[in-house]
Amino acid sequence: MDPQDRKLALSEVMREIADDPDPTVTLGEIIHRLGHRAFGAMLFLFAAPNWLPMPPGASTFLGLPLVLLSPQMLFGVRGPWLPNFIDERPIKRERVAQAFEKMIPWLEKVQKISKPRLTFLFGSVGDRVIALVCFLLALVLILPIPLGNMAPAAAIALFGLAMLQRDGILALIAYAISAVSIGLLFIGGRAAIVGLEKLIAMLERMMG
Repeated sequence: MDPQDRKLALSEVMREIADDPDPTVTLGEIIHRLGHRAFGAMLFLFAAPNWLPMPPGASTFLGLPLVLLSPQMLFGVRGPWLPNFIDERPIKRERVAQAFEKMIPWLEKVQKISKPRLTFLFGSVGDRVIALVCFLLALVLILPIPLGNMAPAAAIALFGLAMLQRDGILALIAYAISAVSIGLLFIGGRAAIVGLEKLIAMLERMMG
């Protein structure tokens, strides 16, 4: 990658990828364009689209790379790796451009107000804690839970931006959303178990 590209904001890199005349793009190409900041950027790019109107099963497709990427961050891998069937799979650039165009305006607003602060939340230990939390959230993201992917996706996307900007405020917000997400999952799971127990009890009374 050209060293000058490394100085571009993520929104600018996304615009360049979207405007490229080649009709298709692969994840490998996108990762290459993101360069040294690929981990944080990929967290954002795979999580943020879950807030857009997506076809059924899209959260599982987007969550799988996050499940693969976050452990690599946890163990200090220098650059992201994905299996060839994911890394080299061609994607219509038009679809990528449409998703990017919806995310870029919001991203540009965040970039304007974000700055390096509370940087002690990052580094060799902080980045690994973020990676662990993102891995757990990604596991939730791939589950077929109606509307259950929105809070985990928001947290992962903010963690990605926090790592890119070295902005501890964004990281703290992401941690808070993560806690809410896990709490909602626990409450929802408990409610489902109680509902199932009541259903079984009712069926037993009907059959008895």
